[in-house]
Amino acid sequence: MEEKLVARLESAVARLESLSTGFGSRGLPAFDVDTTAAASSDPSILAFDALISQYMGRVSSAAEKIGGQVLEVTNVLQEAFNVQKELLIKAKQTQKPDPAGLPEFLKPLNEVMVKANALTEGRRSEFFNHLKSATDSLSALAWIAFTGKDCGMSMPIAHVEESWQMAEFYNNKVLVEYKSKDPNHVEWAKAIKELYLPGLRDYVKSHYPLGPVWSATGKPAAALPKAPTPGAPAPPPPPPASLFSSESSQASSSRPKEGMAAVFQEISSGKPVTSGLRKVTDDMKTKNRADRSGVVSAGEKGRSNSPSFSKAGPPKLELQVGRKWVVENQIGKKQLVIDDCDSKQSVYVYGCKESVLQIQGKVNNITIDKCTKMGVVFTDVVAAFEIVNCNGVEVQCQGSAPTISVDNTTGCQLYLSKESLGTSITTAKSSEINVLVPGAEPDGDWGEHSLPQQFVHTFKDGHFETTPVSHTGG
Repeated sequence: MEEKLVARLESAVARLESLSTGFGSRGLPAFDVDTTAAASSDPSILAFDALISQYMGRVSSAAEKIGGQVLEVTNVLQEAFNVQKELLIKAKQTQKPDPAGLPEFLKPLNEVMVKANALTEGRRSEFFNHLKSATDSLSALAWIAFTGKDCGMSMPIAHVEESWQMAEFYNNKVLVEYKSKDPNHVEWAKAIKELYLPGLRDYVKSHYPLGPVWSATGKPAAALPKAPTPGAPAPPPPPPASLFSSESSQASSSRPKEGMAAVFQEISSGKPVTSGLRKVTDDMKTKNRADRSGVVSAGEKGRSNSPSFSKAGPPKLELQVGRKWVVENQIGKKQLVIDDCDSKQSVYVYGCKESVLQIQGKVNNITIDKCTKMGVVFTDVVAAFEIVNCNGVEVQCQGSAPTISVDNTTGCQLYLSKESLGTSITTAKSSEINVLVPGAEPDGDWGEHSLPQQFVHTFKDGHFETTPVSHTGG
């Protein structure tokens, strides 16, 4: 009796062990123990562990001192790096997927990115710059999606650098805001930058400069087993047919048309156009109605002064005649990018609000006109960078700019690189202009300098001398 019971228990344990080794964490399919152990001990995977331990540990340590949403988004950041490690191990045991199978392979990483983006939505938090810096930086982990020069992505090393440039815009705002308030926030901002530059960039450069390494003899990505989910709800119904499919076009043609489509259908049907119109009698004409005297009341005048439509045109981001990039009427767009540009082209930004534009490459000149709460990150300009009729703009120069002019603008933050410290800044009819320059040390704090907006003019020796007003306190 006891021998039979022991045998049944051993059989049950063996079945449980076989089920538990069939699937890995996060629903990632597991492989045989020897193959997984070999992949996990690969030098590239061990180096990724060292990257997480050295750089991610510093970010987490600073976040724990801050707490709140900063710690929450840092935990998501840690989760994203852990998922990337799992994907790197999985890639060493999987054949290179086709373009259709790649999104499914990257699904675990995409889910973490969606989770991070959710933290920046809703009411704006006091730690919004922290959340955006961490969330935007996660796009650097997408280097693992590089499958070749024709995939539409930059090379992995360049992709990491370009992705961090977008996140750095918000990271610099954290450094400026907390440089004299709380050193823990400054430490967090510096640590997250070093996580990517040089951390992730140097890692990719050393181990995956041409993208992830796939297994030539591994299992096809499409043939990998899927983890069972006991008690999971039924799958959702299939999506509707494509708008361009023949079935949908047939179905739509059988339905009655609505709106203007119905009007044009009626006109083209061949019936008399006036057959459905009512005849207007004399008492219905406006000139014969007592309630239509033609005198406009004061209330009606007031209403006519406020237009019921927006004068702003449609949003644009396009290259015109091969020489001029036009960015117009962009509202709430945080990831506008111009990357295919040259030194003979100009960039004109007009009527944008609460948006961020990144210009990657050297252009002839850049003009920002009538924009509100607009951020611009650019590399180099040959002639000048101009800001006109704006309110609350932030500009970051990562390369060089001979001249920066600010005209009729209220609220302007200029971030200069070491290469652009010799730029000439001209201001007119503007206020609240601050210029931030990098510190003397590589890890030093940014120095903030406010440009004068009040001047004293005195007549001496036959001419006027102008000096800025200096305020001193006792």
